[in-house]
Amino acid sequence: MPHASLLSKQLTSSADGEPERSDALERARSALREDRAREAERIADELLKVNARDALALRIRGAALLMQTRASEAVPALENAARSLRDAETDTLLAMALRLCGRLEDALTRFKRATKRLPPYPSAFYEFADVLISLGRHEEAIDVLRRGLEIAPMMSRLSVQLGEVFLRRRDYVQAKIAFGKALEIATDSPDALFGIGRAQHALGENLIAAEYYRRCLRAQPDHTAAWLNLGNCLLQLRDTEAGYECFRTAARREPRSYGIALNSLAAAGRGRLWLKPSAAARFLIGKR
Repeated sequence: MPHASLLSKQLTSSADGEPERSDALERARSALREDRAREAERIADELLKVNARDALALRIRGAALLMQTRASEAVPALENAARSLRDAETDTLLAMALRLCGRLEDALTRFKRATKRLPPYPSAFYEFADVLISLGRHEEAIDVLRRGLEIAPMMSRLSVQLGEVFLRRRDYVQAKIAFGKALEIATDSPDALFGIGRAQHALGENLIAAEYYRRCLRAQPDHTAAWLNLGNCLLQLRDTEAGYECFRTAARREPRSYGIALNSLAAAGRGRLWLKPSAAARFLIGKR
């Protein structure tokens, strides 16, 4: 692969430049897929030296800047790309950049446009719903996610996100259904396993919830919240020592986890409360 600094010379050396441009675009896309944002940005910049209006290069540049959390720089490139491409992917990237820049209304407008484009771009529905959820607009988020699932039923993260919305609304039955569909697609998804465990737990189905938490922990052993929730379930099931051990495991994972574990155990049904901090520390992490 030629060095990016030589790319502009190579692009102008052929009769029409198209084979070299196509190769450069593919290398830039590969760099984005592999989280090499600076390399993608560099290749896009070389393409733009040849043609400042190259919409695909502008989109790649915008995406690379966005990956580097340089959203304010990404917006102009993506706006220019969107004018030419008029596609859902570019609109989605632009909406994400606008959101990070604090231009929320502009971002919502662009997300709406992205989700109406043909051919559809499933990630547009996920990102749009994420904004709506953050604003507490749960009904709208549910509608967006359901439309997304109509076009991409095998995209498990849409079902996971839908389950999360139902959890926020305390609609635990619908949350179970959404997370269950996600697990049909991705059987070991920690997010789906943890989510359905939370739904079962909230419904008082502690035995089933505990098994989902265990499966989540097999897939992601450092999931502190799963350890705490499993411990809570086990206490409810009167498996006291196993429950306490879960809280101890969570408390020992990292310094900040101790406080979370202590508060969770104190608040748990059949939990523990200590008058002296030293006694709590001895119980959870063996500290004297």
